[in-house]
Amino acid sequence: MNNFRGGFGGFNGANLQNLMRQAQKMQQDMEKAKEELVNTDFVGTSGGGMVQITLTGDKKAKKVEIKQEVVDPDDVEMLEDLIQSAINDAVEKITKAEQEKLPSLPQGL
Repeated sequence: MNNFRGGFGGFNGANLQNLMRQAQKMQQDMEKAKEELVNTDFVGTSGGGMVQITLTGDKKAKKVEIKQEVVDPDDVEMLEDLIQSAINDAVEKITKAEQEKLPSLPQGL
């Protein structure tokens, strides 16, 4: 005689519903964390604060500040390097915040 009572691999209906609720809550929490990141400004600096780049959490440029003292028409390369460094600094801060706020999920979820 077969003792099969239905369900999915040991999950009865109540367990499956509970699992689905947990998955939905996790998805809602992830969406909220993503929204918080997008609405956060990240400031990257270089040259001791001579160049500041503000990016939003979705890595869009919002503001660029360059102190007048660092602008040298005879050394544009230095200014380019400072801007690049400030952008990279801001992106690193965004990446770190993403890693802290967004839990790692298995592939495929």
